[in-house]
Order: sequence, then structure tokens, then C-alpha cells
Amino acid sequence: MLWARPASAIAQDISVMDSVEIGLITCSPHEEVYSLYGHTAIRYCELNTGRDLMFNYGVFNFKAPHFVLRFVFGQTDYELGVVPTGAFCKYYEDWGSQVSEQVLNLTREEKVQIAHALSVNLQPENRVYRYNFFYDNCSTRPRDIIEHNLMGKVIYDERTDYSPTYREMIHDLNGHHPWARMGNDLLLGVRADLKTTRSQQEFLPGNLQYDFDHAQIYANGEYRPLVKERRTLVGAGVQMVEKEFPLSPTDCVFMLTLISLGLLLVEWKRRRCFVWYDGVLMLLTGLAGCIIVVMFFSEHPTTSTNLQVLLLNPLHLFYLPAVLRRRKTHYWVVLPVLVVLFLLGSIWQDYAEGMEILALCLLTRCLSHWRNDK
Repeated sequence: MLWARPASAIAQDISVMDSVEIGLITCSPHEEVYSLYGHTAIRYCELNTGRDLMFNYGVFNFKAPHFVLRFVFGQTDYELGVVPTGAFCKYYEDWGSQVSEQVLNLTREEKVQIAHALSVNLQPENRVYRYNFFYDNCSTRPRDIIEHNLMGKVIYDERTDYSPTYREMIHDLNGHHPWARMGNDLLLGVRADLKTTRSQQEFLPGNLQYDFDHAQIYANGEYRPLVKERRTLVGAGVQMVEKEFPLSPTDCVFMLTLISLGLLLVEWKRRRCFVWYDGVLMLLTGLAGCIIVVMFFSEHPTTSTNLQVLLLNPLHLFYLPAVLRRRKTHYWVVLPVLVVLFLLGSIWQDYAEGMEILALCLLTRCLSHWRNDK
């Protein structure tokens, strides 16, 4: 149910703002992939009328045409939605997520400005925005609405001893989903391994919540806490964890390496290579390489300059026909050069789980062909 009042109705009488509370809402993660990192919203509550609404910048439609493809290319559109607080909390209660509120320490004028900004954002021509996971998401939008409509300046406690990378921060939250973690790491490039600032870290709802707790508003020569009260709207419940594939990415790559070493021993004795196995490896690495190359053209800034393209790249597909026909090819010279460059690249980029093992696995194929193709 959308907010039925006129866009400017809540700002008509500044005196009613004494009975209004505006709070930052933080929802803890639950087990759906899209919610592994938590969620943020803004609560608008009129104590005298009972009107109690959640402004949610995380509304999206999985059924939209080409949703997954558009998400990969950074062309996903999210929008601002409004729901009753009860319905919002019930949703997260069903998932077992905790919902916390930080009631903001605002003047009447600041409440009016924030309420008006939300009203403007809710208009059809403004409510849709181009979502970006790290830079413009359901956590940064509420922060910006609040910051930009205060009469003073928000002064944060800068965490000089804490400057993780984007990759490290999402690892903290998706570590118990190894395949989702690997998928993220395959797509993220060097820029995801740069140290972040305090404001950049606020793309995660938990970090924004922490910063608000330790922030003050400086106005007219005085300081006041940004948060005047913290509440728990929904307590943490029991979360149902669905069973995933029993083997981790490292387990699978390790098994692949054992197969490669076993075949290498057999080929060494028979002096003949199993090109069908080369074909499987080249097909898999080549197709994965096509995805990584495509991501270079994504609107996600952190997917460009992905050094994993040295190992996973379309060149494998280019050389595949010659290898399957047992023709002489430069592939077995090009491949080790790429592997060495890839391993050197790990100095600057944190690779997906098991990728270094896969690189050594591919080197065993080079050893076999160097010996048996003579």
C-alpha cells in the first residue's frame, strides 16, 4: 500500500512534527542470496495519528525482463517503496532477521525536510534509480537523504585502524555460502581489493548502523548525538538454512587436480595425451573467460581490470579445435605464460577460491604435452 497522502501534506504544519519520529532501520541478514548483507530503511511514525510507514529503497522485481542479465551488467533499476511498518517487520520476522531502529535526534525543521525529501523521492518520476551494490544502494540512499536534510553537519568517528577492502567486507557476510562467495570473487576485479574509507564502508547496513551510533550533529556551534534512542522492533529468530552443494569450490578444484595428476602419470607412461580431457578444461575455462570479458563492459566499476582473465579467457576456445585434432599449436607455450602472469597478479588481486589450484592443474597439461608431443 503506497502512501496515500499528497506529497507535501506532511510538511504543511511544522508543529505536528513534535509527534513525529524518524528512524534508521537496520535488518540483519537472512539466508536468501539477495539478503546476505542485510537491509536498511527509513521509518516515519506519527505518534498522534498512528500512521507508521517504512520507506524502502530496496524494491526490485525479479520478473522484470532480463533481470539477471541487467544485474550482471550493472543496469538494474531499484525503486523506493512504502509499506506499513507492521507488514515490513512481519516479513523479516518470518525470515528470522532482527529489525533494529535508531530514532534520530532531529529538530522539527529537520523532520520536515527529511519528510519532504522522501515525498519528492516517492514521486513516479523520481522513485526509480540505477542500483549499484557498492556505491548506490538501499543503505547509501537512506544515509544520503538523512545527511543532506539536516540543519547542521554529521560528524562521524573515523575508524583509522579499520580500512578493509570491499571484498573483505562481503567475505565476512557470505563466508557460509562458499559458492555465492566464489561467484562474487570471479566477477570482482582489482578495484574490489582497494582499501575503503568510512563512507564507502556504509554500503553495508551494519556499518552504517555502527557509524550512526557514534555520530554527532554539529549545528550552531553545538554538538548533539545523531541517535537519541535505539530499539529492537523484531528480535532475532531462528533462520532456516537450506542445504547447499556438499563440496566447496576448493574441494572440487582439488579433485580436478588429483584427476589431472593421475592422468599425467598415465600419459607419461603411454606417451600419449588425453585430448578429450584438455577439451573439457579448455571449454570450461574458455566459457568462464567469456563471462569475465563481458563484465569488463559492465557498469559495475569494481568488475573492470579483473586479472583472473589471464587464466579464464576466450583464448582457450580459440585453440580448442587445434588441440582436439592433435595439431601443432602455440597454446602449450601461451598457457604457461598466462599462468605465471596470473600467479603474479595475485599480489594485487585476491582471486576466487581455488583459482590458484586450477592454475597449477592447467600446468600439468602443459607438462604432458611438452613431453608427449615431441
